[in-house]
Amino acid sequence: MASAPDEPADRQPVLTVGCLENPLVGVRFCDRFALDEDSVHYAVEVRAPGLTARVDEVVAWVGTGDLAAFLEELAGAFRGWDGERTWQTDDRDLAVSAVHHYGGHVGLTWTLRPWPRAAGGWTASVTTWLEAGEQLSALAADVRHFLTG
Repeated sequence: MASAPDEPADRQPVLTVGCLENPLVGVRFCDRFALDEDSVHYAVEVRAPGLTARVDEVVAWVGTGDLAAFLEELAGAFRGWDGERTWQTDDRDLAVSAVHHYGGHVGLTWTLRPWPRAAGGWTASVTTWLEAGEQLSALAADVRHFLTG
């Protein structure tokens, strides 16, 4: 399974995105909270052998092109596309690029870039591989559920 929402009654929701190619590579969405009706804040963690990175406060603005909509668009194009498709938050601290490979797989590269305008900032990326059809559709639905609560 590519994604796994986990919502214990006493904790905030968590969404984990796994990788078909390597189970040690993944992305985790957690610590969601809303300060107002216009935005949702959450943390994103990426992991791979030798790498663990986290951005504590990614912001999703209600009513703008969000990550779930981007993933839904990719899922709708499950037969494939040429080149790379990209999405990023308004603050550019989370970016996702997608490539479609023959054989029905999609590579999603998740890039964390906290403080993108600060000197000495850092960037970390991992790529998860999913099936272009059902797994990508399920991920889009899981992200939508995570963001809307």
